Amino acid sequence: MLAVLTGLGLSAAAGLNAYIPLLVVGLLDRYTDVVRLPAEFGWLTNGWVLSAIAVLLIAEVVLDKVPIVDTANDAVQTFVRPAAGGAVFAATDAAQQVDSSTFMHDNPWIGWVLGIVVALIVHLTKATVRPVVNAGTLGTGAPVVSTAEDTVSLGMSLLAILAPVIALIALVLLAFAGLRLVKAARARRKRTASQTRQA
Repeated sequence: MLAVLTGLGLSAAAGLNAYIPLLVVGLLDRYTDVVRLPAEFGWLTNGWVLSAIAVLLIAEVVLDKVPIVDTANDAVQTFVRPAAGGAVFAATDAAQQVDSSTFMHDNPWIGWVLGIVVALIVHLTKATVRPVVNAGTLGTGAPVVSTAEDTVSLGMSLLAILAPVIALIALVLLAFAGLRLVKAARARRKRTASQTRQA
């Protein structure tokens, strides 16, 4: 069960920033004994791959803090973040054989699907809320919210590996906050549309 919690936490982190959990898992496997990835995910510990992920992370961190550019970036990341979520879920779930059941081990595609779905839900929440934040703050909120998202992604990645039960609690809180933000965004759109019609 802990392996599934780790996978869920990492997938949620990938929904906010695809490259942070990939980099965390790759670096921890390469330089520590905390994570042991299976052979089929050995590419994730390759120095060139880690360097490429680091470059993509830097680009993501910069682009995501610029209003309007962040929305275009989110459109591109609609394909990247779920794929990263599936990869980190499958890699860590397969690697962590702390589960007594062999069901997940015998059906690795389930890890991919769960990771993709979790990352996609988090990504879509982020992509829905961000334009509203940008409009409501005239763009000044973009760097603040982006920095918070990157921090949460890093924190969730580390918690998912080191303390999966706490990561589950954080994931539930993140889901609750995300639902509230989406509801607020929809309410704001309705108010704006109503005011536009009245004018």
